[in-house]
This record gives sequence, C-alpha cells and structure tokens, in this order.
Amino acid sequence: MIDIEFVESLIRMLDESSLDNLEIRRGGTRIRLSKSAGGNAVAAASPSNNAAADAGPAMPAAPAADESAPSPLAEPASANLVEIISPMVGTFYRAPSPEAAPYIEVGSTVAAGDVLCVIEAMKLMNELECETSGRIVEICVDNAEPVDFGQVLFRVDPA
Repeated sequence: MIDIEFVESLIRMLDESSLDNLEIRRGGTRIRLSKSAGGNAVAAASPSNNAAADAGPAMPAAPAADESAPSPLAEPASANLVEIISPMVGTFYRAPSPEAAPYIEVGSTVAAGDVLCVIEAMKLMNELECETSGRIVEICVDNAEPVDFGQVLFRVDPA
C-alpha cells in the first residue's frame, strides 16, 4: 500500500528542487512525479513490473520495502479462476450503503455486467462490474479496506 505521507513529502521535495520529474519503484509500486506547467508537482502511482527499489537522481529514497512480504498486486490465478482486480486506488465497499446488503457473497452466481462492489476514490463512488459470468469463489478484501491499483478483489469460477 502507498504511504500518503511519503508521497506528500516527495511532492514537497520535488516542488523545492530544480528537478522536473521523479520516478521511484519500491515494493512492486511505481510512483512517478512531474511538475505541471503551473510549477506544482503532480503524482501518479501504478503497479511496477520491477519490484526492485529504484530512486531517481538527487532525491533520497525511502528504505527499501521488504521483498519477502506478500505483494498486494495481482498474483497468478490457480486453476481456471478469473481474478477481478481493482482498477484504481481507493476504499473497497461490499454494499452501496452501510445499512444495505452486500452486492454479492461467496457462492453467488454473477453475470457479466453485475455490480460486485463500490470503490470510493477521491470522494467518488465507483461501481465495479463483473467482467465474466460465473460463481464467486473468493472475496479477497474486507469491507471498508483500502485497495491498491491491480490488487485482486475477487476470484470467479467462470461458467
């Protein structure tokens, strides 16, 4: 998971430096910062293909992530299961509201286009629809838990 305070400190350091951009890879996550035309730094984070800690020039890197720790990013599926991954960073919710029943449970049958969950990102509620028909085998995230881009949310046994 991305430490927001770490990203904010990187943004402040980039704003105060003469660098135009910075890219850091650590723990399977890539953080890329670049200054916009207005002079303020903007950030983008995405999963990295290289899990090695990597820092741009002239910027101090944070301690390397423990590479023995499990990565929150998608792992290879076992058998014929289809993994539904998070398309964004946000907060995972199993139901449309706290008092409502969850969209799905383990064992539920789903069709392509069925709503599986809501991911709240930047105060926007984004419904995540199922990509395939089948039966929900596993819900990999707890309700109201933060999720990362590319993190496995559900495993579906296709019909």
